[in-house]
Amino acid sequence: MTRTLFATGVAIAFSVLISGQQVRPGAARERPAGNNWPAYFGDYGRTHYSTLTQITKSNVPQLRVAWTYATGDMGGYQSNPVIVDGVLYTRTPNGRVIALDAATGAELWTFDPKDQRPAGPAIQGGTPARGLALWDGGSEGRRIFASAASYLYCLDARTGQVVHSFGKDGAVHLGEDLDIPGATTLPAMALNTPGVVYKDLLIIGSNPGESGTSPPGHIRAYDVRTGKRRWIFHTIPHPGEPGYETWPPEYYKVGAAANNWAGLALDQARGIAYVPTGSPGGDFWGENRWGSNLYSDSLIALDANTGRRIWHFQAVHHDLWDRDFPTPPVLMTVMHDGRPTDIVAQGTKIGRLFVFNRVTGEPLWPIEERPVPQSTLPGVRTWPTQPFPTKPPALLRERLTEADATTVTQEDHGSAALRLKLAPNQGPYPAPSLNDAVMFPGFDGGMEWGGAAADSRGILYVNVTEMAWGYQMVPTRREDGSPVSLGQRIYMVQCGACHGIDRRGDAGSGIPALTTVSSFLTKAAALDKVMQGGGGRMPPFSELPEGQRRAIVDYLFGDEQPEVAYAPPTPPRGAEAVAAAERAGPQPYVFRGFQKWLDSKGYPAISPPWGTLNAVDLNTGEIKWKVPLGEYPELTARGIPPTGRETYGGPVVTASGLLFIASTGDEMIRAFDTDTGKVLWQAKLPFRGYATPSVYAVNGKQYVVISAGGRESNVVAFALP
Repeated sequence: MTRTLFATGVAIAFSVLISGQQVRPGAARERPAGNNWPAYFGDYGRTHYSTLTQITKSNVPQLRVAWTYATGDMGGYQSNPVIVDGVLYTRTPNGRVIALDAATGAELWTFDPKDQRPAGPAIQGGTPARGLALWDGGSEGRRIFASAASYLYCLDARTGQVVHSFGKDGAVHLGEDLDIPGATTLPAMALNTPGVVYKDLLIIGSNPGESGTSPPGHIRAYDVRTGKRRWIFHTIPHPGEPGYETWPPEYYKVGAAANNWAGLALDQARGIAYVPTGSPGGDFWGENRWGSNLYSDSLIALDANTGRRIWHFQAVHHDLWDRDFPTPPVLMTVMHDGRPTDIVAQGTKIGRLFVFNRVTGEPLWPIEERPVPQSTLPGVRTWPTQPFPTKPPALLRERLTEADATTVTQEDHGSAALRLKLAPNQGPYPAPSLNDAVMFPGFDGGMEWGGAAADSRGILYVNVTEMAWGYQMVPTRREDGSPVSLGQRIYMVQCGACHGIDRRGDAGSGIPALTTVSSFLTKAAALDKVMQGGGGRMPPFSELPEGQRRAIVDYLFGDEQPEVAYAPPTPPRGAEAVAAAERAGPQPYVFRGFQKWLDSKGYPAISPPWGTLNAVDLNTGEIKWKVPLGEYPELTARGIPPTGRETYGGPVVTASGLLFIASTGDEMIRAFDTDTGKVLWQAKLPFRGYATPSVYAVNGKQYVVISAGGRESNVVAFALP
């Protein structure tokens, strides 16, 4: 059955007239300013688009490395640099902010947050530093906003020094002003993608983690001069707010996540911010939050001046699969029903695109609520339907069968086909079960945080991953019905999703095994540093009561004491959280853990393609072309056509008809013809380019710059000779 899936918070007429005057269609198109790349992903419309044309389809094969800057940091490098007036600003994997001469790569200044708070928790707390925001104050100068650990810093763009008049001595703690009832301490928060600057406001989301004890992910706007909070939108509604009834009564007192971690977009002319949100905490257990759970997994249009909701759309009702919106939306103008229409296009982890009229929230094409498999686990309820757009079509396979078993390694074909027979894929929303199921698309998509690019013709370009994972719930009781120990139970709930119930981790995703944790970590460091401050990809768990953190560590180190020793003190949120936990009782099932399905050689266990690049015509809702993205050179050498690979990071397009993208594990950056999808150029990077490139010009010369990281992390710029 088709239904209308948008809601207006105010009259449509008000939506059109937010800025005080009617805006003609197409007028709000967001584009980079000529030679600059002045915002994360190029502009606040998140189009990844450059108007520069010096590099063309005919001369792109001549691109060479113009300069390289070594950050000195190790690890994955996901930053999308901002370039203004010949200065490149970027983050490093460890959270530093650096300014470089964009023509030479020479360092101009560097800011290290450890110099501000050397005794604090881990600087990034497991959160990648993907970008920064810049405010041009005219005669007041330019300011840069970047986060590290739980702090949002304001820097002078000329010097890299903190602006002491902002917040408290140049920074705002992101755990403040969250409207958490009964809070007695500041929760740990992070910000992996920058916000948007609108007038004198910085509008941000957050990355608080997605466990059941994480803070809520409310959307906030700060005064760029003072750091004071100017407005807040509660993604878990408070009493009297629309959507409050979609959660259990008073859930706002203990509700977690429903946060904007992927970034947001802004229609500057109309003053509308478009905010995609993530899943509620915890990701895979939802009986304590029964309801459709607004505004989790939603695209929300907010009045950028006040934070008031204009319209919203929820893509996943009562999420039990971590199917949160993984990308910032893209603002475009297309021809629809014979007239120019300003739209917002939102990508998903299931490889679907939802497309709406930017002002009214009406979908361009019908969206259907379709039945999905229902849980048979006692006491576990799943929402009966989920929304699917009728256009554009899915950009990947939507259901795997035995015919999709790998043929790349013939010795694994039989076992892969058997698993697909015994643990069939049920589509993107499998029913929670104690039985093994193949999850496809996987938990990393589909589409991912790198987002999509769009050109002036109304064509959207997006990379998509086609990887299968495992999905299974396991009980928190032993076979004889007795409960597992307290430390093991808390580990299963809080840590098992990533490190696995069996503590074996996932080497393919860079998640370490904890079976021999004492060989690389002391017990004191695990408790006081890692659990408190996070590290690597791990977020902080400072929201957990100290007794529960200690119980986890004792379990991992084989030193568990009788449960009475772990009587938890009142957690930071106060008595409401304690009472809610006591009412809910022990969680009976937990997610087995994130496990990619790979064959015996380490390749995906399903048939290719494993990653594609797609061009979608949003004037018509049709796929224009699709090509594999990335390859395994050893398989290509065997005569196997390029298979594609997992992709992290996004594309950029230029007015000369070129698309640049890295994003694959083969350490290549490529240029594609936007008309055909043909590869016109490729170059080897020093490490994996899991980032979105930037395009800019200095002194009449056009550059393409990309962040690449691994054993080291470099910024690499390409230009014509």
